[in-house]
Amino acid sequence: MRCVIARFPFELTKSGVLESMKGIKPEAGTGDSVTIGRRHYPVKQVGQVITRQDRRDFSADEVLRAMTRLGFTCRTLPTAAPERILSSLPRASAMLGTPVSV
Repeated sequence: MRCVIARFPFELTKSGVLESMKGIKPEAGTGDSVTIGRRHYPVKQVGQVITRQDRRDFSADEVLRAMTRLGFTCRTLPTAAPERILSSLPRASAMLGTPVSV
């Protein structure tokens, strides 16, 4: 499959990605991830290995799109609710009628 990552064209295959990631230990990550084999890799780590580019040169979304099209399972973190919405929610203690000491 042909895809463009960081303005460079790549011809990627599922077997090629599996081969490239063989023997690579997954880094600890808290962001988006790709399941390759039985391991969960951070998206930026996968992008760096398969493109041989610096992680700052491409976005996680570019790699997620490519890996999804190749049939890999990708997980993205849900975006946090804006602070103004959270601050407008009633406090649990107010709902329970208990005083809050700050």
